[in-house]
Amino acid sequence: MEWGFVLAILGAATAVVLSGFGSSIGIGIAGQASDGLLSEEPEKFGNILILAVLPGTQGIYGFVAAFIVMLRVGLVGGATVALTTIQGLQIFLASLPVALGGLVSGVYQGKVSAAGIAVVAKQPADSMKAVIMAALVETYAVLGLLISILLLFGIKL
Repeated sequence: MEWGFVLAILGAATAVVLSGFGSSIGIGIAGQASDGLLSEEPEKFGNILILAVLPGTQGIYGFVAAFIVMLRVGLVGGATVALTTIQGLQIFLASLPVALGGLVSGVYQGKVSAAGIAVVAKQPADSMKAVIMAALVETYAVLGLLISILLLFGIKL
């Protein structure tokens, strides 16, 4: 068995799964707050849509990182690359910033989005202020993705 290849695929899977968990939990939190408001004031749907969807971006970042791993090891568009165990471990570790950053920031972005939905319930004109507050949490998911990309392309295969 090629342990390097296994570790690389495990890194790709970890990036997708953990960032996807963060997005799912975050959207769940924001979605619950949204549904509560919409049950009383359905006309505010447009004001809260961005807040409800925003925590979903972390899952996309994990997907991007996993796709880069798959490209680098030849699972997409080419023959698979023979990897040493050290190279596989490097790829696995390079996948962790986006995986863990996506997990944590997705959950907290959902919480900030839910609080923003409460703002929209009382002050609809301030909806973009609430979006900005939720987007601040996004910064750390983006940084995790950026570091993972830089690390993945820095690994010599």
